[in-house]
Amino acid sequence: INAEYGDQKPMATGSIKVGDTIPSVDLAAWDYTEDKPTKVNTTEFFKGKKVVLFSIPGAFTPLCTATHCPSFVKLAQKIKEKKVDLIAMTAVNDIFVLKAFEDFQHSKGHITMLGDGSAAFAKALGLELDLVGAGLGIRGKRYAMILDNLVVTYLGVDEGNYEKSSGEAVLAEL
Repeated sequence: INAEYGDQKPMATGSIKVGDTIPSVDLAAWDYTEDKPTKVNTTEFFKGKKVVLFSIPGAFTPLCTATHCPSFVKLAQKIKEKKVDLIAMTAVNDIFVLKAFEDFQHSKGHITMLGDGSAAFAKALGLELDLVGAGLGIRGKRYAMILDNLVVTYLGVDEGNYEKSSGEAVLAEL
C-alpha cells in the first residue's frame, strides 16, 4: 500500500472493469467563458468521445504533483495524436483547488480538471480510497482509464506507485 499516505482501509465495493459503461455522475469543472465553476455530467460530457480519464488521490500531494499529473501534461500531444478527444483528471477535491492545481501544473488546454468533491464518482466507480486514518478522508484511488463512448477499454489501478496509471502506460495502451 502507498507509503505516501500511511495506512489505508480497503473499501468493500465492486470496482468498474473493462467493458463496463461509466456511471452517470455530476462533477464540477471550470467554465473559462464565465470564469466560474460549472456542473458537468459524466454521461453527457464523455458521450461520443474517446477519453483518457485519470484520477489522483489529491491535488498538491507529493506523487500526484511531482510525477503523476506531469506525465499526462508532458505526453498530452502524443496522446491526442492517437485520436483521443479529451484528457481529463479527477480528484476528490473541490474545483477551486483543482483550478489552482491546473495553474500550478500548467495543464490548461491539455487536461480538463473535474472535481469530485464528495467522492460520488469515485464511489460509483468502486474506486474510492479510505484515507481517514491519515487525516485525508475518503479519496479516489490512483487510476487511469480509456473510455470509448462511455465504455471502459483500459483500466489501470495503482496501489503504491503510478505504473499502470501513468501517461506512459496509457499511451502504450492507445
